[in-house]
Amino acid sequence: MLTDTFGRMHTYLRISLTERCNLRCLYCMPEEGVDLTPNEDLMTTDEIMRLAELFAAAGVRKVRLTGGEPTLRRDLVELTAGIRALPGVQAVGLTTNGLTLSRKLAALHAAGLNLLNISVDTLRSDRFESMTRRRGHERVMGAIRHAVDLGYDPVKVNVVVMRGVNDDELCDFVELTRDAPLNVRFIEYMPFDGNVWSDSKMVPYAEMMAAVQQQYPQGLERCLDPRGEVAKNFRVPGFKGSVSFITSMTKAFCADCNRLRLMADGNLKVCLFGANEVSLRDAMREGASQDDLRAIISAAVDRKKAAHAGMFEIAKTRNRAMIKIGG
Repeated sequence: MLTDTFGRMHTYLRISLTERCNLRCLYCMPEEGVDLTPNEDLMTTDEIMRLAELFAAAGVRKVRLTGGEPTLRRDLVELTAGIRALPGVQAVGLTTNGLTLSRKLAALHAAGLNLLNISVDTLRSDRFESMTRRRGHERVMGAIRHAVDLGYDPVKVNVVVMRGVNDDELCDFVELTRDAPLNVRFIEYMPFDGNVWSDSKMVPYAEMMAAVQQQYPQGLERCLDPRGEVAKNFRVPGFKGSVSFITSMTKAFCADCNRLRLMADGNLKVCLFGANEVSLRDAMREGASQDDLRAIISAAVDRKKAAHAGMFEIAKTRNRAMIKIGG
């Protein structure tokens, strides 16, 4: 079991499959783009599977595939099936912008993908174009409907909330949960290189909650938050779906963090907001054994800090652009 010096057991691995993306979201991709890692320096299918098997043997039970945009990776279905078949792995999830998801969703479902998050930050097509610098809003909404039709319950809808950009749509998103098995997840805007973060754009959890409660005077029912869950979960009484708030900035969940992140270039990142990384790709290509890799991973987990430094310190810290981390 991968346990750090604070007793946190790491059972959740997020694997970024690519740095490429077919959108240019304001909070994720700098307008000028980013320098992408050359293809030969990204992990191969075999390297990803080797590390996934190692992490599963060390106690990882949930694996989430991210990007960039993971549906751009040609071996996505193959990787999903391979990881889902690993002993110990109980769930494989995907976080996607949904733009091309419908082309692969049936195959992914058959391969064992059992958790699905689709990111869409507005319900207005014109605003979608200004926020993502691309078209395709109806395709994303169609992917959400397709996922519901395939039986995903819930389909999680990730919404990064930004003041003066889309914070006027909170209740429109809540309405999506009235008749559909959706879990809308409102995410506090986070600072990363290239997104020109300022605290004035960040809408805190308490403010989001107050806005929703004002619209729904019957109140919100509190739902169970499983251990290690980063979201605070609620439901409007009588609604089929649910609403969650991810409070990375104002109410950090570091004490229960069970996550590790493997970048597309093979670097292991033990904290989303930390700049420290270690290259497992280089170790593999230099002939490291499984025992060698286990030792490198254990040492990295041991160095994990108790908590991140807070939103204002994070904003001053050099880190990857979000597109190269995968959330």
